[in-house]
Amino acid sequence: MFEIVFLGTSASAPSIRRGLPSAVVLHNEQRFMVDCGEGTQRQLLQSGLGFKRLDKILLTHGHLDHILGLAGLLSTLMRWETLEQFTIFGGRSALERVEDLIYRIVLRDAKTAVKLHFTEVKPGQLFEDRSFELSAFSVTHRGSGNFGYLFREKSHRPFLADQAEALGVPFGPERKHLVAGKSIVLADGRVIQPDEVLGPLVEGTTFAMVGDAARIDNLIDPIYGADALVIESTYLNVEAELAQAYGHLTATQAAQLAREAGVQQLILTHVSRRYPERDVLAEARTIFPRTVVARDFDHYRIMKDKALLRVIDTPAEEESYVSA
Repeated sequence: MFEIVFLGTSASAPSIRRGLPSAVVLHNEQRFMVDCGEGTQRQLLQSGLGFKRLDKILLTHGHLDHILGLAGLLSTLMRWETLEQFTIFGGRSALERVEDLIYRIVLRDAKTAVKLHFTEVKPGQLFEDRSFELSAFSVTHRGSGNFGYLFREKSHRPFLADQAEALGVPFGPERKHLVAGKSIVLADGRVIQPDEVLGPLVEGTTFAMVGDAARIDNLIDPIYGADALVIESTYLNVEAELAQAYGHLTATQAAQLAREAGVQQLILTHVSRRYPERDVLAEARTIFPRTVVARDFDHYRIMKDKALLRVIDTPAEEESYVSA
């Protein structure tokens, strides 16, 4: 299971109810912030997540509405020295812009105990622990160095505690060995094989996140079969030409991608102030019914072969809109 908390869901500029792009993905003890628009640290506090264990940021690209919040966030973290190290993942052009922001504006000649790491993203695996892996794939947008991210749980065989109890397997390292696929010898000389206490293989959850994008044909393969897809929906189809001119997607295109890639759930974000949320949702659901539009502070749980679970539902959208 993965969780995602949206901190900002607006496109290009904030609105009354939507901040600039940012979200936090959670899996067990791991936390990854994806993008960090202006005002993110306040959103982070208001969400209740706080700064605990937040030591990794994934940048989808280097445009200012996706990175300016790093200045304030890192200034706070480095002042408090709550972290020993902090890693920023991004394409080369995004990292160069962020390094200028941090070293020329935030730090200048100041010293900090927090070790900053800048990791250039290229297509392929970025991170792995015992339960999941994170990989990156290329995305077409304005300029170079744009990436989407795929979070994939590793398949596993569940430990059957009742069966182990019946066989007399004690608690402790013996059970760990069996989970690791190793046989054990009990005190009475019986040999217990892993197959005797492990259930059938369970496929892990797969979750894809895409920031700004100009086309969908090259995204089908990287996200194919994902249990959930988060992706931008800046324009409605009535302004498809404008979307193409600025390198963005329409709600129609996002829904078409979800359908063609066989994903289970679609979550739209990066919503323009020019459209009512209900219109964005209606356009996408015509093509892909299992669609929701994210709002700031929405908290979702994403599980294999299960409906998307919204943990926190934000208030209904207001009926007046600011055009942009």
